[in-house]
Amino acid sequence: MTTSTWNIDASHSSIHFIARHMIITKVRGAFKAFAGTIALDEADMTKSSVQVDIEAGSIDTAEPKRDGHLKSPDFFDVEKYPSLSFKSKSIQKSGNNYEVVGDLTIHGVTKEVTLHSLFEGRGKDPWGGERVAFAAKTSVNREDFGLTWNQVLEAGGVLVSSKIEIELEIQAVLAKA
Repeated sequence: MTTSTWNIDASHSSIHFIARHMIITKVRGAFKAFAGTIALDEADMTKSSVQVDIEAGSIDTAEPKRDGHLKSPDFFDVEKYPSLSFKSKSIQKSGNNYEVVGDLTIHGVTKEVTLHSLFEGRGKDPWGGERVAFAAKTSVNREDFGLTWNQVLEAGGVLVSSKIEIELEIQAVLAKA
């Protein structure tokens, strides 16, 4: 089988992140606007590739003041850096999972990351389209991307963790020829 192109269906996909707040709890958020494509070789998924562009200003933590701070120059600086992106460089099979290695660009800084991924399956939708689904996880140190703002707490520790967990649930639709 040859490689086919699949468009990420943002309405049935999610890009979430988790950060520790004050060391004692986790705060979750998501990016609501993103688009991307998967070049999928179903016979040998290691020959596939993926690219995703995310609107930094679409960040949503369910707290408008926090979202405003995250959009500011203290963090994402969305006016200067309006998008984040991921572009795969290689894919390796690891048991039933895949290790998707690629370049993640945040805040104008590009670093290599590995997405620990799982192919969730393929099926027809009620509208005659073909769909595939993937789940993936990784973690990054936000400071590696220039997101260094923080506040020291009176009791010790910091307000926002350096380690950020990222979770993806991706559904994609086969592009029409």
